Amino acid sequence: MSWHDLAVYVSMPFIAAVVGYVTKRVAIKMMFEPIEFVGIKPVLGWQGILPKNAERMAATATDTLINNLLSPREVVARLDPERIAREVEQPLLHAVEAITREVMSQYQPDLWEMLPGAAQRLLIRQVQAEAPKIVKNLLAEIIEDIDGVLDIRHMAVTNLSRDKVLLNRLIRDIAKPEFRFIARCGTYFGFALGLVQLGVWALTHQPLIMPLFGLLVGWFTDWLALKMIFFPREPKRYLGLVTWQGLFQKRREQVAADYGDLIAREVITVPNVVEEVLRGPKSDRLFTLIQNEVQRSVDAQTGLVKPFVVAAVGSRRYQEMKVAAAAKAIEHIPAAARSAEHYAEDALDVRNTIVERMTRLSPTEFEGILRPAFRQDEWKLITVGAVIGFLVGELQVLLLLG
Repeated sequence: MSWHDLAVYVSMPFIAAVVGYVTKRVAIKMMFEPIEFVGIKPVLGWQGILPKNAERMAATATDTLINNLLSPREVVARLDPERIAREVEQPLLHAVEAITREVMSQYQPDLWEMLPGAAQRLLIRQVQAEAPKIVKNLLAEIIEDIDGVLDIRHMAVTNLSRDKVLLNRLIRDIAKPEFRFIARCGTYFGFALGLVQLGVWALTHQPLIMPLFGLLVGWFTDWLALKMIFFPREPKRYLGLVTWQGLFQKRREQVAADYGDLIAREVITVPNVVEEVLRGPKSDRLFTLIQNEVQRSVDAQTGLVKPFVVAAVGSRRYQEMKVAAAAKAIEHIPAAARSAEHYAEDALDVRNTIVERMTRLSPTEFEGILRPAFRQDEWKLITVGAVIGFLVGELQVLLLLG
């Protein structure tokens, strides 16, 4: 045996180990990158599997979240309307003054200009005194009818599918140890199969052995590593020597903590909830609630002089004034909500709720948090691994024959 042949023999398990590792790293990278399609559409190119299927992945993750971990009604019920009213008091008073001046100047400019400054301030203080009551009533109605005001599924799916980087992080950050395990498995399993390859080559000297074993290493190590992440769901002893449990199942507590942190910090946040309530598909319901409360307040403020006000500006103009006041109130909600953000985050307690619920999931339900990211397109990852392995095997043949 020549030194060249000996070098090729010795290199076989190491090359197989490298193939196993590289195919895993490539497969993992192809799950997440590139974020947008690179190449010539529709087929000559590639887009990361998660970004490509962002909407479906986001919907699956959100359904798991809502069905198993988080009840919007239960969580929102933790908010105290009176506490919220206290938290937003200062920005609320400023907003009321701005709204009152703007609406009065628009709909009753002559009357407003005729009023002395003291009278204007008195009217503003009267409206400001009524504002906390409006906020408490409004929040109580929202909490009571949260499903009619907030579509949390739409909110989560919209944010995750729109921000593909965030969707990637939802899977990649949570599953970092699993991805490292996949790469290591590729190395170990590849080396073991390389030893088998060496023996078969020594017996047969068939050139086809190399690409076939390369294909086997790429395909089998990808397939086995993915299976070992999730299965078995419960600890199981093999050959009386080794006990194994799917790595994702084994890390349940850490996964729950990481998942809860990311959802609470990036997805179900107070600004996102406010945005969904104001701009989402159910925002008309909120506008109706605000309009009712504001109109009731305006009618209460005018009181006995309401007939004179209506006579002065006209019935239609009076109604328009109330609608305008409601619209202006909506414009000030985001700024006012920021003052209550810290309290609301603590009260909603999204992170701890998710963590606690995740620990109660069955193994199958728990698997559903991450498994959908792999299931539908994992055959593509395995195929890529097999193709890379086959090409490396062909390269080995060239080295041997050379």
